[in-house]
Amino acid sequence: MRLGRAALEDWMREFYFATTIDLGSSGVQIWSVGELRRLLGITQDELDELTFDDSETYGSPGLRRALADRFTGGDADRVFATHGSTEAIFLAMSTLLEPGDEVVVVSPGYHSLSSIARSIGCRVVPWRLREDDGFAPDLDELRRLVTTRTRMVAVNFPNNPTGVSLTLPQFEQLLDIVADSGAYLVWDGAFTELTYDTEPLPEPSLRYERCLSVGTMSKAYGLPGTRVGWCLGAPELLAPFLPQRDALTICLSPLTQFFAERAVDHADLLVGLRREQARTNLGVLAAWMAEHEGLVGWTPPTGGCTAFPRFTGFPDADELCKHLGRESSVLMVPGSCFGHPAHARLGFGGRPDAFATGLDRLSRALRATAGASGDSLP
Repeated sequence: MRLGRAALEDWMREFYFATTIDLGSSGVQIWSVGELRRLLGITQDELDELTFDDSETYGSPGLRRALADRFTGGDADRVFATHGSTEAIFLAMSTLLEPGDEVVVVSPGYHSLSSIARSIGCRVVPWRLREDDGFAPDLDELRRLVTTRTRMVAVNFPNNPTGVSLTLPQFEQLLDIVADSGAYLVWDGAFTELTYDTEPLPEPSLRYERCLSVGTMSKAYGLPGTRVGWCLGAPELLAPFLPQRDALTICLSPLTQFFAERAVDHADLLVGLRREQARTNLGVLAAWMAEHEGLVGWTPPTGGCTAFPRFTGFPDADELCKHLGRESSVLMVPGSCFGHPAHARLGFGGRPDAFATGLDRLSRALRATAGASGDSLP
């Protein structure tokens, strides 16, 4: 395998730590250790008792139990804890795919869903969420793309970066399409618990035995620094991960697993607080979009905490995002990282005051960059 550079990660390397206002990330506001201790009742004695030992290959019993209670009906044998969802995706694809396999991948989407398959030597077939349709998933198109040659289907809903998702009937239809072909399904559920007007979609690995479902502490839980994720699926699909795990990461840290376990045990509280904050920010963003009609167009997201607006008069949003980063200390991710250069990923999961400041700076940057090109903006 030879992995190429990921444009999204290159952009984040340059601007994430160099800016003070974050309008580009795809997660909610990050918790501090002190906040977690107060909210979850974590005592100093509990922390003092932790030892920096290795842990079980599949993850600590406590973390697997917490994830099983939340997602798999209590069956911990269907849980494999990973170093973020990135390792889960890597393990799933490197275990199940061979050179020459055909893989249908949602587009736009998180880069690992396609880049790992390509690095293995697979033929990647994009299932495009089309801008003309508001990025709405077209299940009829998916049905045409998935054939008996398809080895795997990889999707991400709610989608990063667009924020679109599936209705429950569409979810069931997607599972039927994949099952009819006999393909594996890699379900990137990083934003499963971030929905606003509907209930989260059911756990797909309980409905389709050839599904591997991945999740992470980085998005809805606001704990990206734990680097804890998970892969859910039938035990016979998880067991082949062991040689890769032994060669790459061996196990997870007991410290990060402790915090992840407690966070999942109190997910309704932690996710609920951050989801309501994101919902409030989304209302602010909707009002901002209305005020800037003619400059920006968008499809309001139904899940996750990113929008994917198109900037009128900017065929390539890279310059706008560079201007924001270098002149205004604001992170925003250009759509070129997702194959849509006229768009940008705009995250609304952060602190409300910083979010409002970021939008104000974006308004000024729109005018400054347009003025430099000779355009006239209101």
